[in-house]
Amino acid sequence: MQDGPSILMPIRVLEGESIPEGVPELLTNAHVVLLGYHVVPDQTATDQARSQYEDQAIRRLDDFTAILEHAGATVESQLVFTHDGQRTIDRMTTEHDCLAVLIPNATRPLEDLLVAVRGIVGIDRFVRLVSGLLVTTDVNVTLYHVAEENETDEDVETLLDGIAARLSEQGVSPELIDIRISREGGPREMIVDAADNYDAIVMGESDPSVTTFLFGMTADQVAKQFLGPVFVVQHAEPDEDEETDTE
Repeated sequence: MQDGPSILMPIRVLEGESIPEGVPELLTNAHVVLLGYHVVPDQTATDQARSQYEDQAIRRLDDFTAILEHAGATVESQLVFTHDGQRTIDRMTTEHDCLAVLIPNATRPLEDLLVAVRGIVGIDRFVRLVSGLLVTTDVNVTLYHVAEENETDEDVETLLDGIAARLSEQGVSPELIDIRISREGGPREMIVDAADNYDAIVMGESDPSVTTFLFGMTADQVAKQFLGPVFVVQHAEPDEDEETDTE
């Protein structure tokens, strides 16, 4: 078992995607499951695509692996030719027990991290991810919650103070942890607005599938508008229905 938090980083390996600037340094303390995947048309067999493109894809994955390892991460690479990229990401996240999926937008050196907390579900994963990423660093952490109408400030403060205490127990300096509560607007819009002063975001998925965040409207509203890296913490295991990729 790896010491660092396990993070899935999906890359469309044959479509020109690469590892953006600043991301390798962000993952210095992580165990990265580097998923190179290529979505094959339904009428094309995955084995056929693999035989045609595997060597090229492996060369790119090897280059990406070397970049991440040079920054200090441990890396486990996987190459998948699939008819369904979303299900592939879900399945790999589960199989490798990844704490989060990374949307690897470019970033400057990490100084300020926004952790958007939606509730008590998945808090253990939040704590393990943040403390694991930030070990031996002096990164400022803001625990941020958009309160609902039925939540009192006292309830939210109790929640966030509890997370702060757990992060401190895991080695994050209390002096580096701040708490922020908002009551105006929807959670997605507020997170985007709050993120302007931060270098990366940690947030939980809003439904059982991580891929809704990666490929749906939330990605457009947060990852694209923020333009920095977003760690999406998986709260619940995705559907166990397996696909039949060749790997």
